[in-house]
Amino acid sequence: MTFNLPTVSMGSGFELRFIDLFNRGHAFAFPCDAQGHVDMASLSERARSNYLFARAVVGRQLSRPCVVAIES
Repeated sequence: MTFNLPTVSMGSGFELRFIDLFNRGHAFAFPCDAQGHVDMASLSERARSNYLFARAVVGRQLSRPCVVAIES
């Protein structure tokens, strides 16, 4: 499965992913810590807007987020 993930790489080692419920392979991903906390101040304006959108449509358009360890 290939994901089209709009990410902001910050070298954190973790991403918070919201997977699209209707378009397999589409998702939103944001850098986070191991507990899933996203530092909104470090996001660009567009990424912050996407993050707030993703949180707002959980259960209707996107899955509940999951924390995923990523390779650096």
